[in-house]
Amino acid sequence: MDQLKNFADERLLVGCIYCGGLEETREHVPSRVFLDAPLPENLPIVAACRSCNSGFSLDEEYLACLVEAVIAGSADPERIRRAGVAKILKRNPALRARIEAGKTVEHGQTRFSIEPERVKNVVEKLARGHAAFELSQPFKDEPGSVWWRPIELMDDGQRDEFEASHVTEVFGEIVSRGMQRVIVAQFALQAASGETMTQDLMVNDWVEVQEGRYRYHAIDYGDQVKIKLVIGEYLACEIVWDI
Repeated sequence: MDQLKNFADERLLVGCIYCGGLEETREHVPSRVFLDAPLPENLPIVAACRSCNSGFSLDEEYLACLVEAVIAGSADPERIRRAGVAKILKRNPALRARIEAGKTVEHGQTRFSIEPERVKNVVEKLARGHAAFELSQPFKDEPGSVWWRPIELMDDGQRDEFEASHVTEVFGEIVSRGMQRVIVAQFALQAASGETMTQDLMVNDWVEVQEGRYRYHAIDYGDQVKIKLVIGEYLACEIVWDI
């Protein structure tokens, strides 16, 4: 990842970005459990208290293992594609059994039941980290909407809308990392008369943390912040806060 320094007002982010408590530790966003070794350079880092830094780890391990089990069709470590996740399942037979207990096979299709509160807990936590790091926007309250679904279950229209880059019309916090990532793209437009015109647009695109493992898109609309993320090129998530 590109190393960008945040030049936004430092007073916007004080203390733990999750609860507002004391800034006692620093943690990576996304959490390393969603990435493979060797880790990418310049991973986003945010401030956290010790309680929040460790308080999400079990749910994060659950989600990382669940995603890989769904992809593999099994929680058997020998069938898991990611070595780090296979290692977690080997040392935690209770987690492996819990995920496997939710597995059903019907008409040749394998499905896994999920623990939605645990998934929501992690997805919101990741989104708060991206909003703070990219947009200098701290959010302690519950978001207005949260959803997740497998990319493969989206229809073409849903997938196109989710994957689209964002044309920036309203700037958020000046010189935040998100604003620094905005690029100017030039498009050629052809009128009905056949005349060709060019137009410059400010485009905010996805940030790829590690290919095939994790990417996110942080958008500040001025009156709303939207965070989109994809875990394992399988699970698409969207979290929205109204400002």
